[in-house]
Amino acid sequence: MFRYICALLSFLVVATPTYAASGSAGRYLDELIERADELNLAQDRVWHLLLHYRNSVWGGYESEADDPGFFLSPEGKHDPRAELEATLARFFSDELVGRSQQPARCAFIARYHWLDERLGFDRERLPPQPCERFENWYAELNPDAITLIFAAAFMNNPASMFGHTLLRVDQKGQTEQTRILAYTINYAADVPPDPGLMYAVYGIGGGYRGFFSTVPYYLKVQEYGDIENRDLWEYRLNFSHDQIRRLLMHAWELGNASFDYYFFKENCSYHLLSLLEVADPNLHLRAHFTVWTVPADTVRLLGRQPGLVAGIVYRPARSSVIKRTRETLTARERHWLSLILESPEQARSKGFEAFPLPRRALVLDLASDYLLYKAATSPEGRGEYKSKNRTVLVERSRLRVRSEAVPVPPFTSPPDTGHGTSRVGLGVGWRNDEVFEEVAVRAGYHDLLDPDAGYTPNAQIELLSVRIRHYEDRDQTRLDGLTLASVVSLSPVDALFHPPSWKVNAGLQTVSTDRCGLCSEWNGNAGIGAAVESRWINREVLFAFAEADANYSEGYEEHHRVGGGGTVGILATLSARWKVLGSATYLGYPLGDRSDDLRAFAGLRFTIQQNWAARFEFNHRDDDDQGVFAVQAFF
Repeated sequence: MFRYICALLSFLVVATPTYAASGSAGRYLDELIERADELNLAQDRVWHLLLHYRNSVWGGYESEADDPGFFLSPEGKHDPRAELEATLARFFSDELVGRSQQPARCAFIARYHWLDERLGFDRERLPPQPCERFENWYAELNPDAITLIFAAAFMNNPASMFGHTLLRVDQKGQTEQTRILAYTINYAADVPPDPGLMYAVYGIGGGYRGFFSTVPYYLKVQEYGDIENRDLWEYRLNFSHDQIRRLLMHAWELGNASFDYYFFKENCSYHLLSLLEVADPNLHLRAHFTVWTVPADTVRLLGRQPGLVAGIVYRPARSSVIKRTRETLTARERHWLSLILESPEQARSKGFEAFPLPRRALVLDLASDYLLYKAATSPEGRGEYKSKNRTVLVERSRLRVRSEAVPVPPFTSPPDTGHGTSRVGLGVGWRNDEVFEEVAVRAGYHDLLDPDAGYTPNAQIELLSVRIRHYEDRDQTRLDGLTLASVVSLSPVDALFHPPSWKVNAGLQTVSTDRCGLCSEWNGNAGIGAAVESRWINREVLFAFAEADANYSEGYEEHHRVGGGGTVGILATLSARWKVLGSATYLGYPLGDRSDDLRAFAGLRFTIQQNWAARFEFNHRDDDDQGVFAVQAFF
């Protein structure tokens, strides 16, 4: 027993840091701690920002940082005063701390400079310590401005469906053309390769660790714009040089930190807001996000801060450039583009050489862009696409004319112009011969009929939507619908791009059957299909799905049914304010309660202003007809 006690005492001696300074240094440390107590620095907002403290549910404080190496006191995660005392004590030591293995004054340089500003360190009693690693890093960044980057939603990756934000450190002397060489500050989860189904479990439940990193911007442009087809919006922030240095000092010390990554709350956007608050403590940004943090909402929040956003720049994805450029071609030019993509040697044929030089150059430039895009996104055919591109470039060099500047307007407006991601609606309607009133609340995010401004076109992500109705004739109030998740991606195909359309849905709805007037039905649905875009009226997307469907309800004799079928429909944008959605569905159920359904839906939306809309919807399902008119507010 004695042996185990001795071993435990030895571990405690080694594991417990020694904070006390001796002699004159100890007396000066006591003076600093006393002065810090007089100024109540442990309760100062800046100190709480630097340590990422928040009010704990159980009272007191808790830091959002989860790496023990980020704290210099064993109680530092929960005790701001203990961490402040330990930090001051470590400033008198050359011991290496944190994951970066530097003296405390360099590892936690933002803390040091803020405490120096408030306490006025005596340079004779606490001599300055050179931090060459930080200064070299800062000199390489050569910062002049900070820009927040918003990458549009990427529907084919669950982690990117709501968009992504990161910060770019703009260097002195850079132009809009050379900013791609700048560095970025990015926060992301450390996800192992091929996580499978556990990705959602760990991502929602905080099972992954999140880290800050510094990555060249051109790599992020390549990842988002060239491979994932995501447009980028750049929001240049109006920070002073002192604020920029403070932000970067804190970013440096966050190299010693990790955070439990929560997909809906403590995600990329949430922790970037903490950096902006350190730069300007007068900003109170994270307080607006108590349950979830949607990247588009953070961008809108920054836009509402007076004088914070100095300018906005749109950087189109390579696919957007290709699509917009192709729109400028005539039918004959598009025909020759297809021929050249199939066989680049066609660029020397007499038919193509009959075009004016500038138009031939435009077609060849577009062909090269497309082949580069395919080489980046199709590993199995990369060699073939690169070989074709070399031939195209040789033919392009023979023309000896400058490329035409083709404008590339965005397919949607900036994300800060979009509606809020949560929504509440009040409506009245009828169901067969009954009148009802309705209240509908949606946690997030956007559906196909919502106003398009600021959102990815032809995409829907609805989470946690609740619909409650009061039926007048029955004098009954009931949960009439619950959407757990409903995701739809309508990606139009054309001659160059062939993305699939798909959808998944899970939730509860009310059905009317022979066995009961109004029954709750749990349902799950998934489909794969295709969509095409037309310009018959203004802009329309026609789509079709093959789908599988499963239901569970006491309204069915077997209580369940499983089957499949198909849907065809049209989504039409009539104008900036008017939008129409119509669809027809047939589903047959050979398993369980054998039956079939013929369904129809029609919806019309009118945008009143950014966060207000009016909508009418009609649903037909067997002998069950219902319509509702609602006014909706987004927030």
